[in-house]
This record gives sequence, C-alpha cells and structure tokens, in this order.
Amino acid sequence: MAVKTESQRDVYISGPLFTPAERGYLEQIDNLCRTIGLLTYLPHRDAGFGPARGKQAEHYFNQDMLMLRNTCCVVAVVNGADIDSGTAWEIGFAYSLGKYLIGIREDVRDIEINPMLVCSLNMTHSIGELKNSLLGWKKNQKRMSKK
Repeated sequence: MAVKTESQRDVYISGPLFTPAERGYLEQIDNLCRTIGLLTYLPHRDAGFGPARGKQAEHYFNQDMLMLRNTCCVVAVVNGADIDSGTAWEIGFAYSLGKYLIGIREDVRDIEINPMLVCSLNMTHSIGELKNSLLGWKKNQKRMSKK
C-alpha cells in the first residue's frame, strides 16, 4: 500500500466507546488491523476522549469527519440491543462516500438490526470472520492499485 500521510489511514474503527469494555473491544479490533498491516484511526485514541461538549464536541466531530473522508474502509461494531447512534451516523456517512464497510456483531441476542444498516455493511460475526474480511479487502486493494 502507498505511504499514508498523517490524515490518511486504511481503516476507521467505529463503535461505542463509553465504557472501558467498549473501548477495549475497539482496541482489540485495532490490534487485529495493525497485526495484518493496516493503518487505523481509532477515535478515542487519535482524537482524544472525554465529555463531548462545546469546543470539544466540535473537535471530535471535525477530526472524525476528516478521517472518515481519508480512510478507505470502516469497521463498525454493531453489538447491543440497538446500534449506537454515533456508529449508525458514521456508517451512513461512510456509505454515502462509497467507503467499504464491514460490520461486526458478536452479540448473541436474536435481535433484528435495522435493514438500512444491515444492507450497508458486509457483516461478520466473529473476530476471525472480521480478520478474513479485512484480508480479502486488503488483497483487493493491492490488486486495484496495480491497475
């Protein structure tokens, strides 16, 4: 893959980040991506973390918008009884930009996800499936860059 600038990454990792467990799960996905040679943007690591009010909210929003535009792929965590509203927004925005979208849902509850989200995502149901999906995407990116 080509050399990336400070504002370019391969993968934007999207998901709820409000609890230590949620951030830990996003970091596990980040580690998987980096292990297979992908540069990542992880919002709470790269834009900062804390209450999103006033100027701080604007900072998070602007940084995340920049990185959604400057990544090729978005991995979105869609666990839970209802998908996190910020994650849903990021999926929709990335979809409108034509980004490759991978969803990961390891939640065992038999709950239907909104079809607008499901039809936007290449769904995976385990870290292993996510790895295979990312490797396939990466291989396709290399093939496309040779053309």
